[in-house]
Amino acid sequence: MKFLLDTANIEQIKKYTEYLPISGITSNPSIMKKEGKIDFYSHMCEIRRIIGMEQSFHIQVTSLDVGGMLKDAEQILSRVDDQVYIKVPVTMDGLKVIKKLKKEHIHVTATAIYTSMQGLLALEAGADYLAPYFNRMENQNISPDEVIGDFAEMIDRYHYNCNILAASFKNAGQVIRAFAAGAQTATMGPEILEEALAMPSIQKAVMDFDADWKSIHGEKTAAQL
Repeated sequence: MKFLLDTANIEQIKKYTEYLPISGITSNPSIMKKEGKIDFYSHMCEIRRIIGMEQSFHIQVTSLDVGGMLKDAEQILSRVDDQVYIKVPVTMDGLKVIKKLKKEHIHVTATAIYTSMQGLLALEAGADYLAPYFNRMENQNISPDEVIGDFAEMIDRYHYNCNILAASFKNAGQVIRAFAAGAQTATMGPEILEEALAMPSIQKAVMDFDADWKSIHGEKTAAQL
């Protein structure tokens, strides 16, 4: 089970990778838009510098046609690093791109997945990660739990070398459901993780422990006894 951050904000990445067990970073054009007009490749290289090579880094192509997506992938790999997972939307053109990239042994994350058929085709095309859009599926009355379950079953049954990278969440409950359905990995905005740890009951428990300790030992901590 792995947690990834779905953000391109440098300060957020520095903060949350220091505190939380984060295994990588994902981005897409909509996430990049939040950062304004930046030097794209310099920004991506800075993210890689922060997270290191041991964590996975997923960067999405921006072109819509096969030739453009392949050129995007080539530039990303040469100007960031060759261990980046190239995110490719699962469309007709996208599947052709995934096949071509995998023939060159390039890491690929199949993204913008809403249906079981999309994921199964991406599996057979060789994708390393499948990224189903959890909340967006629910908004369209598609069961993300069932779709993720289908992927997990097929991966296990036919021994595909692929992980499910669930994405598009609105709350921590959806993240838990994605893992329960069979996702090995989930990517989410930092706010979801922070909100999950900011429940008033958690803070109350911590303050109660603090009060009970101080009632006996005063201001001395365990290290000061």
